[in-house]
Amino acid sequence: MANISQQSQKQLRFGYPAIYSIRVIGRLEQSWSKRLSDLTIHTEGMIIKDGVVMTTLTGKLIDQAALMGVLNAIYNLRLPIWSVECLGVSTE
Repeated sequence: MANISQQSQKQLRFGYPAIYSIRVIGRLEQSWSKRLSDLTIHTEGMIIKDGVVMTTLTGKLIDQAALMGVLNAIYNLRLPIWSVECLGVSTE
């Protein structure tokens, strides 16, 4: 939770919504968005030689169980997870 204010840290709870950014090594097509809790999928330019790219998934997840569901789906796709970051709590 490196970029979260102290107020957000106090509000972040196990069963409440939060905004996450998940970065994976590899390409993930937009068609996966619905299956990954409607997260926005953005594939970045080359970051490693030989054409390897990084994909960022960003959006609100209803709780940490939903986060685990997304992470498990990424695992099943055999995409290495580079980072998971909580960007803040969702007030909606």
